[in-house]
Amino acid sequence: MRPWPTLAVAPMLDWTDRHCRFLHRLFGPGTLLYTEMVHVNAVLKGDRARHLAHAPEEHPVALQLGGNEPKALAEACRVAEAWGFDEINLNVGCPSDRVQAGAFGACLMAEPALVARCIEAMARATHRPVTVKCRLGITRPARDGAPALDLDHDDHLHGFVRGLVSAGVAGVIVHARKAVLGGLSPKDNRTIPPLQYERVYALKGAFPTLPVSLNGGLGTVDACEAALAQCDGVMIGRAAYHDPCLLGALHERFSPQQAAAPTLSSVIAAYAAYAEEQFRAGVPLPVLTRPLLGLVQGRPGARRFRRLLSEDARNPEANPGLLTEALALVQEAA
Repeated sequence: MRPWPTLAVAPMLDWTDRHCRFLHRLFGPGTLLYTEMVHVNAVLKGDRARHLAHAPEEHPVALQLGGNEPKALAEACRVAEAWGFDEINLNVGCPSDRVQAGAFGACLMAEPALVARCIEAMARATHRPVTVKCRLGITRPARDGAPALDLDHDDHLHGFVRGLVSAGVAGVIVHARKAVLGGLSPKDNRTIPPLQYERVYALKGAFPTLPVSLNGGLGTVDACEAALAQCDGVMIGRAAYHDPCLLGALHERFSPQQAAAPTLSSVIAAYAAYAEEQFRAGVPLPVLTRPLLGLVQGRPGARRFRRLLSEDARNPEANPGLLTEALALVQEAA
């Protein structure tokens, strides 16, 4: 089984597409990358190439699934293994209204027995590690005649995880906030419920042999180092998207033996070659430049760099040569 990753980049809907993952791989040679969440029906009935295709350079890469039906999830695991994913993860943390309407994501924390059956079926269907990404708990205000729900306490969290362990889960990633179902948007659910790292550390203490990673609010190398003193891994979310250079700094601190930390110029040059190939295959230029927009934030020339890769990329005559111009801007500012 693959060793538990020290570093991972979170699955982020509409963010961590294959182009973003290619860029992140350039900065973090050993970082585990995740797809956006893909619903099990899209895997079984949809365009598999669209949802599952990835470049060899992306490995190690994990597929995150959304769903709540053990048999369907098991079949999706077989498909995912055939497509070469290194890990399969079940989403038990997304609080969006659409996900709640489908009865999966964070609302599954109210059904620990069902989640355990899902994990058991998934683990039996694949040789790949099957993991879970969840929250500390969930709450829901009373509405439409339904009583309020409060499952935000350690007794529930530990019981939930105990069921996962019995079902054969390979590890858990915990977003160190509760999810509020109803009343908060997905964005608010990432910021308003307070972070409670100590509860994740207590969970690790209660399950010492279970690999546990911490997710939520980690935006600096020092914060990640502090978390790694208590947990087995850290998962970086939007900080990796807004400042991909953070992944290079994390690699340099925690995995320098794997490969030398990349330079910004070498990353842009490598991504430019990738973008040229993808552009010729029909990928629109703004889709290819979007992951780069935060690349030089806080550096001289950042505004010009961002404008070049956002506004100018929309010009119908534009081509990946823009990235060479962007590299020249970086070098000139340096």
